[in-house]
Amino acid sequence: MSLSSLPRVPVVASWPVPAQAVVRYFVTAVCAGSAGVHAALVGPHLAEGGPPLGAAFAAAAAGLAAAALAVRQPRHDWWAPAAAAAVLCVIAVAYLLSRSIGIPLLINETEQLDPLGAGTTVAELAGAICSVALISRKDKI
Repeated sequence: MSLSSLPRVPVVASWPVPAQAVVRYFVTAVCAGSAGVHAALVGPHLAEGGPPLGAAFAAAAAGLAAAALAVRQPRHDWWAPAAAAAVLCVIAVAYLLSRSIGIPLLINETEQLDPLGAGTTVAELAGAICSVALISRKDKI
């Protein structure tokens, strides 16, 4: 079968992409990326802080993965971006607390800032801001 015998399929580009789709995909990528980072850190934190700290990282990874799956579809209306914003904010605040005053029952002593954690937290805060923008958009579908 040669290429000339294949039927021609017209390519239709639907540009410009709506801004809300770009923002939705950004929030999805932030949630998924942060879920991957937290999942990768379950083992080291389990060894360092025991089962409670490992379970906290596993729960964060699961919550972020669920938020990524929910926010990626516009059919979920306002609750999915709201849930993503809540999850992203809680995890970002937990990181900031772990670096400033500690988290009772999980981290008693404060830790140093690290590039991976700081970068992930900045992305999570940006994702939370974008989630709020999705909730408050004027052209809700």
